Amino acid sequence: MIRIFKTTYRKLFVITLLLCGLWFIGQGSYIHTKAVLAQILLETSWSKTLNGQKKVKPWPWADTWPVARLSAPDYGISHIVLAGAGGSSLAFGPGHLFGSATPGEDGNIIISGHRDTHFHFLKNLKTGDCLQLQSHNKTETYRVTDIVIIDKTKINVIPNDLDNKLLLITCYPFNAIKAGGPLRYVIIAKPNHQHDFI
Repeated sequence: MIRIFKTTYRKLFVITLLLCGLWFIGQGSYIHTKAVLAQILLETSWSKTLNGQKKVKPWPWADTWPVARLSAPDYGISHIVLAGAGGSSLAFGPGHLFGSATPGEDGNIIISGHRDTHFHFLKNLKTGDCLQLQSHNKTETYRVTDIVIIDKTKINVIPNDLDNKLLLITCYPFNAIKAGGPLRYVIIAKPNHQHDFI
């Protein structure tokens, strides 16, 4: 009787482990499928934006829409930039900070992204590297002129002047265990035709 109980217990344990494993595989597949589908929908939405449509939502319930494409050609990076820098935007791509200049217009453009996903490449950028920002009406090339680390409370004091800088912001350090610490990593880039530094 005890032997039958042990055998049944082992079978039940193995079946439970197998079901848990399948559940985790299913969850991982779901997340991956969702990410791939989101990128396809974002690309479609961006194409419609380039064809003149305004605020094209990538899916009906989205509270964001594509406003630009950010590229770092030397690193093989190309990301659709979404309107707003809130959690719902940043989950799918870098976000344009409302209140900063709109891509394609004069003024400083501020874009933020997560350090462990879309903006992970920022840690590799160096002064002099090239960035491109495509808006609905033009593509601007920028050169990285400065890289600074600031306290997150100082983000508000970044001047909104008419120097036409591109500022890319993410959490710092890149290898922090907990996200959202007190420091921010800021890439400052100027249009390529301007060679003076900050």
